[in-house]
This record gives sequence, structure tokens and C-alpha cells, in this order.
Amino acid sequence: MSAVALDARATDKPNIVVIYADDLGYGDVGCNNPERGKIATPRIDRLASEGMRFTDGHSSSGVCSPSRYTILTGRYHWRTKLQAGIVRLWGGPLIAPDRLTIGGLAKSHGYRTACIGKWHLGMSWPIPEKDKKLFRAARNKPGKATAEHRAAWKKVFSKPIGGGPVTRGFDEYFGTDVPNWPPYCFIENDRTVGIPSEFLPARLFRKNQASQQGPALDGWTLEPILPALGDRAARFIEREAKKPGPFLLYMPLTSPHTPLSVNEEWKGKSKLSLYGDFVMETDAIVGQVLDAIEKSGVAGNTLVIFTSDNGCAHYIGTREMEARGHYASGPLRGYKSDAWEGGHRVPFIVRWPGVVEPGSVSGQLVHQADLMATFADIFGKPLSEGSGEDSFSLLGLLKGEDKSVRENSVSCSIRGVPSVRKGPWKLLMAPGSGGWTKGGGGNPVQLYNLADDLGETKNLATSQPGRVKKMKALLEEIITRGRSTPGKARKNDVEVRRYGGQK
Repeated sequence: MSAVALDARATDKPNIVVIYADDLGYGDVGCNNPERGKIATPRIDRLASEGMRFTDGHSSSGVCSPSRYTILTGRYHWRTKLQAGIVRLWGGPLIAPDRLTIGGLAKSHGYRTACIGKWHLGMSWPIPEKDKKLFRAARNKPGKATAEHRAAWKKVFSKPIGGGPVTRGFDEYFGTDVPNWPPYCFIENDRTVGIPSEFLPARLFRKNQASQQGPALDGWTLEPILPALGDRAARFIEREAKKPGPFLLYMPLTSPHTPLSVNEEWKGKSKLSLYGDFVMETDAIVGQVLDAIEKSGVAGNTLVIFTSDNGCAHYIGTREMEARGHYASGPLRGYKSDAWEGGHRVPFIVRWPGVVEPGSVSGQLVHQADLMATFADIFGKPLSEGSGEDSFSLLGLLKGEDKSVRENSVSCSIRGVPSVRKGPWKLLMAPGSGGWTKGGGGNPVQLYNLADDLGETKNLATSQPGRVKKMKALLEEIITRGRSTPGKARKNDVEVRRYGGQK
């Protein structure tokens, strides 16, 4: 297709579908890991064959909530109060009410928007301080809901829940907030679907299932969650495709994160592990969404982005899978939680018929923060100074221009330890992973040339002190300017924590 035709298509307003997997490792996707991967992912692989696969794509963190903040806002999460960890149980909204999200951006350009899946960015739960103890309980214990519990739960869950997706740029929401945490029920828009009345049975806390005890619907189980999200997403696409004007669907999946609530038809399919089965079931849900796009007749003008919030969690049995030949991080070091590449270098695939060349591969450095500026570029109107401070447009790359769109990027560990990239060089501001994976030691910082050492095996910090100094200065500049994009300096929400003698 000619460049003129490409440019013409790129100025249209495509439908946009963002599918965001949860804890899916770089090497869990077959097309990323043909030699050391043993899990079949035919629908994700097909998506890559029909679009562009990025081999150097990153999330903002090695864990969940921070990455979700960044993909939705185009701003690094560590500019907020979330300096480490995740949004905790019953936590308040992380995204400020006046902060533009990709949903709000799309709405301002005439899109109908939906969020279907896992939110985990906090909500304004209407729980009185005096009743908070009634909304928590020891996990792995049966728990007995008393009349006092039920009265408090009914009072709270009969009210609207503020601060969620429908207040942050999305016309509608359906999901479970966090599938392994309470409330154990679906949430639709700003209301629970039903009123929780029981504690979750203790049996649902075993073998990487639920992890926080609390209010649940009577008879609630975990297996139906993922299929319900697939069905709701398919219905949304089929409904919206019949209307004039474009739509945006942000679909943050609940899988293959724990709970490893694999449905019977998928158990044993991977011949590897329950986690492998869940990856295959996740792939099937991706296929269901892609089929809905195709059947609705809008595939030719729908931009599909598939990526993951962080790497695979080691605790689901990575050592056992590796013994059987499957490496969830592929050639990368580390796993979920880490500032090593296995924590935040993730699957990153884009399909856009008529614009993105099928079967193309890009080795350019890209980041999930870049979705915001990319969409603004597609819509033909630049972002305001106060939006997407760390977002660079990928539109040129999608149209086949093989040149760098960002010179640097930052991704952090669960403890907030940052790693900063400049070209192939990476500086990690700690002696180890910064997360749960053991190893490292010696020099208080780590410097790697990923072009020669993707597995991060040779720490060059001692031999290149000048480069370490320059990269520390770069990271400090990114922090203090309040943005990594060109423009007027902005304020961070809080004083940003420093590491490794950085300041």
C-alpha cells in the first residue's frame, strides 16, 4: 500500500480495542519465544502475524496498579503517591479526577468508551471508618458472616461507588475490580451486581486462588469471571459496531494472574501446568474478542493493541515449567516485581489493517505510556501541556518508519526501584532485582548494554563510571522536570523517592 493510502487511513478515526493481559510473561506468547516456549497461543500469534510485534515494549512497573495508571494516563506512576507497591484493598482512587485518560481523550473526540475487566486503580468505597474491620478477615479461614457484617455490607453495597472507571473517562464499566480480592461480585458501572452476604469459602484460597478474605455473593466462584468478561466485550463490540461513529474498548483481563481459576475445558490442555492452561484460556478469550470484531464487520477500521501489565509471577511455578522447557520470561532475566527485564518487558502487539504492515517486527524502544500520544496523533489534535507527560506517539512506527520515537524510558520494581533506559543502555538503581527475584549484589547500581547482553549478565557499572553518572543525571532530570516529553516543566504530585545515591 502506498504512503498516501497509509496516511489517508491514519487520519480516519478507527475503533480502538486495548486488550491488557495480567501477569503474562514476554516468553509466554509463542511468537516471542519460539525456541523456549511450550504454551500454544495461536490467536495472539495470529494477531502478531496480522500486525506489528514490538520486541522492546515496556510497562511502567513490574506489578499491577502502577502499570495500569501509566497505560491509561500516559504519565509515569511514580509521579503520584504510589511510590511503591500497588493500590491496597479498599484503596482510594489513584487517578486524580482531573487527570485525562485514554478513555476521556477518546470521548472528547466523539468515541463511545467502555472498560471491561480488572480495574485495580482504587475507588471511593463508601465504607465508614468505624465499620472497616467488618470488611476484612483472615484468609484461609471459613469466616462466618454475622448479622452485623451483613448489615454493614448491605449499607455500603447499596450505594454508588465513586472514583471508578465511569468517573475516569469511560461511559460504562463491567468487571470484578480485583478478582482475587473482595468484593467477590461483579461491578457494573458504579454498583455491585448483587449485595455480598457471605465470606468466601476457605477452599477458594488454596492453590493460587483468592488471596484476601472479605464480602462475597453467596455461591460466588472464580471460574466464570474470565468467560463473563469475554462475553461482555463481544456484546459491546457487536452493539457498538452497528452505530455510527467510533468506539474504544479498554479490556484489562483478569488472567493469567491468580486466581488460576481454569475452566474444565482448558484443564490439562497445555500439558505443562495449570498456569499454562490458563494462558491458553486467555488466548481463547483474545480470540473471542477478535472474532467479535471480525463478525461485526469493523475489523478493517479497528486498531487492536495487545500487551501485559508486567511479567509472569514466579510463584505460579516457573521453576517447574522451566524444568519442562518453558521459560515464561523467554531470554530475559527476572519475573514479575523486578526491575530486571523480565519484570516489565512485555508482549506488545499492534494490528491496524491498512496502516500497520502484517507480520512486521519493531525493535524500537516503546512504552505503554505511549498509547495516549499515539491516540492523540491519530485524532489529529495534540495533547494539552498537562496530559500525557511521558507519552510519545508511535504512529510513525506503526506506519513503517524505523526510527526512534523515545530516547529514554523508566520502569520500576515493586519496591519502586527505577531502571532507566537510554538507547540500549540500562541503569538499575539497586544491587539486585528490586523485587522478589534473588540475585545481584556487589555494586550498588547495575549498568547493562542490552544490545549485547539482553539477559543482564554483565554489570558494567564499575568499568563505566562516566556513563553511570550521565544516566543518573538523566533520571534526575526526568524526575525534576515532571515530564520526559518536550514542553514546560510540570510538578509531580509528591516528592519522588530516590534510590542508589541518586540525589
